Amino acid sequence: MPEITMPKLSDTMTEGTLVSWKKKKGDKVSAGEVLADIETDKATMEWESPEDGTLTEVYIEEGGKVNVGDRIAFIAGEGETAPPAEKKTESKPEKTEEKKPAEKKETPQAETEKPAPAEKKEKETAPPEEKQSEQAAAADKKKVKAFSGAVTPKDESRVKASPVARRLAGELGVDLSQVNGTGPEGRVTESDVRAAAKGAGAAATPTTKSAAKEAASSVRPAPGARIQLSGMRKVIAQRLVESKGPVPHFYLNIDIDAGPLMAARAELKSAGEGTDTSKITVNDFVLKASVQAAVKIPKVNASFDNDSIVQFADVDLAVAVAIEDGLVTPVLRAAQNKTLREISEAVKDLANRARHKRMKPEEFQGGSFTVSNLGGYGVDSFSAIINPPQGFILAVGAITKKPVVDDCDQVLVGHRMSICMSCDHRVIDGALGAEYLKELRHLLENPALLLV
Repeated sequence: MPEITMPKLSDTMTEGTLVSWKKKKGDKVSAGEVLADIETDKATMEWESPEDGTLTEVYIEEGGKVNVGDRIAFIAGEGETAPPAEKKTESKPEKTEEKKPAEKKETPQAETEKPAPAEKKEKETAPPEEKQSEQAAAADKKKVKAFSGAVTPKDESRVKASPVARRLAGELGVDLSQVNGTGPEGRVTESDVRAAAKGAGAAATPTTKSAAKEAASSVRPAPGARIQLSGMRKVIAQRLVESKGPVPHFYLNIDIDAGPLMAARAELKSAGEGTDTSKITVNDFVLKASVQAAVKIPKVNASFDNDSIVQFADVDLAVAVAIEDGLVTPVLRAAQNKTLREISEAVKDLANRARHKRMKPEEFQGGSFTVSNLGGYGVDSFSAIINPPQGFILAVGAITKKPVVDDCDQVLVGHRMSICMSCDHRVIDGALGAEYLKELRHLLENPALLLV
């Protein structure tokens, strides 16, 4: 039997993490039996054994990351043994041996490049003339320093200044002893004080900004827990950056009159108590309407592909499902051929299996567009990021009670639901997106159309 290698469980998967083994070395396994849990770039899912036999070798421990195609185990048939482990090349030890002589050769050269002691001796044995010149220069510096120190300080009370200049200096915080007067006999004037204040302020600004910047950089929050990203979270982050940056998003928002939708949902629940129809939710109506509107406006059911737009024949609906590790979008294939009840049952099944890690790889791949509903979490409205290469995504909020004005100009309590359409402007223009939302609104405000 061939070695068991890391399978490619999604279209974008390059490596996988072996979360846990369901079988241990020496166990008998059958084809189709769950062998391990593998975390891909999209979800953690159960991986079934492709062969019958005995798990004789486990090459990857739990938590290990493996590239797609690398071996992870060996399932042996009757009388079969695992191939010998690959021998490691000895190139690394050879390289380390070659480095040692080189290091020894460099050591004497490094020792000869120490000029400090020689320079020190030269200074100690400098001629008397050079020493005398150095001493004279030092003495001159001391004289200059002493002279400047004697002249600079002034008694502010003895500075010649006008009363107005003194008052202004006190208000602006200017030291009169540091101001050069331009008035008669060096008298400090009002204009001299204002000029000094302006110059001091300009000089102080960079220092203040610099100090503020240093203070801000030194103030950091106390470190808390550092949570290592799972493979799924890494890919989610990467995919969102790839989407939000290159894909030119624009957003269209509408409010739906959800009164008829709520009435239809209540009627189905009461009429079909204990049957499948009672399990149909408002979200099922939204999913069905989004699919039916895409059939009516087929140009939105497309994606961008370099120099062309690919328009899909089927409406493959992707539904956002929150799981413990992040967000997954299982796909309902050819959703245009399914009734409201069939969509409701299929989506519930996909969501349940996604949360219990029982999805098949092909059930995550593709999708014409995505519907993300956060109404159940109490979110009134939001905008979502497109899942490339899809052309748009719908963000559905909660149904809320609001004061509305009816056709007779009466203010009533109404039910409203917010829907935001995030569009890829390379595929969908504003007018096309508006046309789609108009059809979506018509279907949701007339839910009987979704039952036929």
